[in-house]
Amino acid sequence: MKYISTRGEAPSLSFEEVVLTGLASDGGLFVPETIPQFSQEEIASWAGLNYKELALKIITPFVDGEIPEADLKRLIDTSYSTSSGKGFRHDAIAPLIQTGHNEWVLELFQGPTLAFKDFALQFLGHLLDYVLKKRNQKVVIMGATSGDTGSAAIEGCRDCENVDIFILHPHQRVSDVQRRQMTTVLEDNVHNIALKGNFDDCQNMVKASFADQSFLPQGRQLAAVNSINWARIMAQIVYYFYAALALGGPQRAVSFSVPTGNFGDIFAGYLAKRMGLPIEQLVIGTNCNDILHRCISDNDHSMKPLTHSLSPSMDIMVSSNFERMLFDLHNRDGALIKAKMEAFKAGEELKLSDEVLAKARELFSSYRLDDEETMAVIRDLFDSTEYLVDPHTAIGVQAARKMRKSLSTPMICLATAHPAKFPDAVKQAGQDEEPALPHHMLDLFERSERYEVLDNQLADVQAFIAGKI
Repeated sequence: MKYISTRGEAPSLSFEEVVLTGLASDGGLFVPETIPQFSQEEIASWAGLNYKELALKIITPFVDGEIPEADLKRLIDTSYSTSSGKGFRHDAIAPLIQTGHNEWVLELFQGPTLAFKDFALQFLGHLLDYVLKKRNQKVVIMGATSGDTGSAAIEGCRDCENVDIFILHPHQRVSDVQRRQMTTVLEDNVHNIALKGNFDDCQNMVKASFADQSFLPQGRQLAAVNSINWARIMAQIVYYFYAALALGGPQRAVSFSVPTGNFGDIFAGYLAKRMGLPIEQLVIGTNCNDILHRCISDNDHSMKPLTHSLSPSMDIMVSSNFERMLFDLHNRDGALIKAKMEAFKAGEELKLSDEVLAKARELFSSYRLDDEETMAVIRDLFDSTEYLVDPHTAIGVQAARKMRKSLSTPMICLATAHPAKFPDAVKQAGQDEEPALPHHMLDLFERSERYEVLDNQLADVQAFIAGKI
């Protein structure tokens, strides 16, 4: 299996090279040269597998023998362990909860940091350590977070011997729980930067640093843990298959609703469909930062000012992974995507042709909620089911209800975070008490913090990183 860039100019790489490289040298994102295909009979034969066993089936073709099967199985087993205090807290790993007629919530917050990012980043951390030890190599991880990626990446890498990790988050624009999950990890290889800017500023700084790594000491390179890293997308494909099999797939189709800002999570669902999983609908849920919804509904992919919302993990205006989708929608024409993305970066509007827009609408539907509507969903869902969701999950639930085509097809809403990560939003929704943190985090607000507040200046951030390695 080779991996190619969405912009067509970077050399193709092996799986291990892609894991270490992250962003392609031409500024594009890596995707598999071919998408593995599974027959309906093969998918049906997996119905009795547990999450770890299923993950091995899904991931193996993407690795294509570069990692021996016994080693890959061990990496997966370790990543999704439920036996240690740092692992997943539910034996199902990704349990389903029914919230309405043929409506289900897929709980993706049972990992150590209470967010869906754990599914990818627990695996990526162990994978990186494995590859680096084999190569006798050390890397610097530099990542941006709008709230959840950072803590999940830190948790996945805190014990890695060959990794120094630097996570940028927008100063005073993540929840207290989200910040403390990052800044209370005090291992010597973990460094948190609170950037005086927004998430897009953090993400742009990471991209600029990947493009020019001359600030690093000799022998070091950057590695990515943001969803630009292919291994993260790959790991997320698994739970689409797992949920579908639990509800009768592949003999019956299912639909998914995904609250998304950066398009990585729902792109994994698109890939699951490409691989043979019968998916009837993929619904995009956005908050007021609605570039994805505007693109699908109105062919409007223009930049607008970023608004800070009660669903901060989706406060993103540039959806990095949408480039991977555009690559497929344009028949994998790398030169065309390079031209489009460079023009968009320069301030030009990104318009889809009628043909491409029709293909996108065949694959996706979308819905947008503001904060007031999101709070109403949290209240209404709790009143009718006594099930409490965080604001991001609420957006996914309402998007599903508004855009659903068939009540006979199971609709699975991805619950991307535990409500305890967003206590202020939940209280604004009318709950009398803040949702309790799980027992392994009850002392979170008593732990010591360590982080650096830096100006939104690339030179300052790069100098800080160079000085810590």
